Amino acid sequence: MTDARQLVGAWGEQRAADHLLTAGMVLLDRNWRCRAGEIDIIARDGDVLVFVEVKTRRGDAFGAPVDAVDSRKTARLRQLAAQWLAESGLRPTQVRFDVVSVTRRQAGGVRIEHLRNAF
Repeated sequence: MTDARQLVGAWGEQRAADHLLTAGMVLLDRNWRCRAGEIDIIARDGDVLVFVEVKTRRGDAFGAPVDAVDSRKTARLRQLAAQWLAESGLRPTQVRFDVVSVTRRQAGGVRIEHLRNAF
């Protein structure tokens, strides 16, 4: 991944984290990594444990960021979530997978879309 893409991704993840905090969620972990991949954000929404995938784009030319979360990606995220749960020792009664799309607007600013129970 190029440095420019990493910077855009980190920028988007920070916007997503700010959005989740404003929505009242508690962030438990960010950029958790293991051999199989990475979970962008792990949060608590009341009693629900939420695994969040963040997708950032610099515009709409290539479609909405959420379109990049395909079946292969969702399967990997489920596997990563199971591994995180095993390592954390937490046993939540409810687990949810969300996607936060972050798009930089041409005229400035940002558009954030939070899709709860995305998969």
